[in-house]
Amino acid sequence: MKNPLMISVSGVRGIVGAGLTPELIANYSAGVGTFLGPGPVMVGRDSRVSGEMVWHAVCAGLMAVGCDPVDLGIVPTPTVQLTVEKSNAVGGIVITASHNPIEWNALKLVSREGIFFDEPQGLEVKRIVESKSFRYVPWDQIGRFSTKTDAIRDHIEAVLAIPYLDVQAIRKRKFKVAFDAVNGTGGLILPPLLEAFGCEVYPLHAEPHGRFAHAPEPVPENLTELSQWVLKNKADIGFAVDPDSDRCAIVAENGVPIGEEYTIALAVQFVLSKKTGNVVVNVSTTRAVDDIASQFGVSVIRTKVGEIHVVQKMKACGAVIGGEGNGGVILPDAHLGRDALVAIALTLQHLAELGKPISEIWKSLPQYHMVKKKVEIRSIDPQRVLETLEKRYASENTNMLDGLKIEKSNSWIQIRKSNTEPILRIMAEAPTAEQALAMCQDVLEEIQQIGQ
Repeated sequence: MKNPLMISVSGVRGIVGAGLTPELIANYSAGVGTFLGPGPVMVGRDSRVSGEMVWHAVCAGLMAVGCDPVDLGIVPTPTVQLTVEKSNAVGGIVITASHNPIEWNALKLVSREGIFFDEPQGLEVKRIVESKSFRYVPWDQIGRFSTKTDAIRDHIEAVLAIPYLDVQAIRKRKFKVAFDAVNGTGGLILPPLLEAFGCEVYPLHAEPHGRFAHAPEPVPENLTELSQWVLKNKADIGFAVDPDSDRCAIVAENGVPIGEEYTIALAVQFVLSKKTGNVVVNVSTTRAVDDIASQFGVSVIRTKVGEIHVVQKMKACGAVIGGEGNGGVILPDAHLGRDALVAIALTLQHLAELGKPISEIWKSLPQYHMVKKKVEIRSIDPQRVLETLEKRYASENTNMLDGLKIEKSNSWIQIRKSNTEPILRIMAEAPTAEQALAMCQDVLEEIQQIGQ
C-alpha cells in the first residue's frame, strides 16, 4: 500500500500529498460540518509541519457548509475535547496524526459531548463524503471564522481542579521534573502546568516546530535521551508525551523507562485508593490493571482498542478510571478523553502522598513485561492471517473482541489490525521479557508462513 489512507473509528489519517490531499481534507471537513449542522466547531492542531495547510482546508470545508470554525491554535488533542465539552460548540476537529511519523497527518472528529465520533457517526460522515451530499450554503450563509486564545489556560485550570489533587502538597515537594515533548504540543502546555505544581522544570525538545527530534511514539526505545536527561539533572521523574499530548510515558529517577503500560496502572492504583468503582481498559492493556483492581475488590471491563470504545463503556458502567495501555489515562472527574496532563497530575499527587521514589512505587506494582511488534501489510491479507491463527489456536483460551488474543494463566499474546497504520500489531505480555519476546517471535514466524 504505497499511499495508505486509514479511515476508521480513530478518524481519517494518511500521508500528506499522497493519500491525504487538500481535496480530501476539505471534503471530509464539509462532511463533518454537514453531519454536525450549523454552529461553532472547535479546530485545534498539533505542531506538524503540514498542519497549517491541513488547517486551511479544514476551515474552508467547514465554512462552506455553514459551520463557524473556532481556531484554538496549536493545542493538545484533549484541550480540544475539553473546550468542546465546556462550550456551546456543535463539535470539533483535531488536526493530528498523534504518534505517527512526520509525513502523516489526520483529522480526529469530536462530537458535541467532547468525545470522539463513534463508529455509526464516522460511517455517516463517510457516507456523506462518498455520496457528495454536502449541505453547501450560499454566499450569505457561509460560516464565520474566529479564534480562541485561552484554551490551554482553561485546560490547565480544569486539571488543577481534579478533586483528588492537593496542589499545595505537591508544591511543597518542589519536584524536579524532566519532560520530552518531541517538538509537539507538550512544549506549550507542560511548562505552565508543571510550574503551577511548583516543579523545577527541565524541558527537552519543547519547541513546537513539528520536526520531531526522534520517533514520536513514547515507547521505551524512543526515550533514551529523556532517560539521560533525567539522570543528568537528577530529576525526580521524567515524562514523555506524544505530539498531541494525549499519551504519557514515565521515566523513573534512576533513568529507567517504566513502560507506558504502567502509566495507566499507576493511575488505577491511585484513583482506586480514593474512590471505588469499575475500571475500563482496552483488550491490549497490561494485566497489572486486573491485579490492582482485584486488590480493591472492583471489576475490570475490557473493550476493543480505540479511545471511543473505552469512553462509551466507561459512561455505560459509571467507571471511576479508565484508559489504554499506550499511556492514555481517562479520568471522568476531569473529562472523558485520554489526557497526558491528567496522567502527570495524578502521578505527582501519588508521589507526594507516598513520599517514595517513583521506581519504588512502580516496583510495588504487579510486574509484567510487554513486547510489541509490527508487521507491515503489503501482500499479507490480515483477515486470512487472523482466521488461520484462530483455527490453529481453537483449543486455547481465545478472545476475538479485537483481532485474536490468546490468553494463558499468566501471559497473553494478541494479533490485531491497527486502526491508525497499515500494519498488523503483535503484542505479548508475560512475567519476563524473554517469555514475551519468544511468544512474539513464534507468532511472527507463523504470520510469515501464512503470508507466503
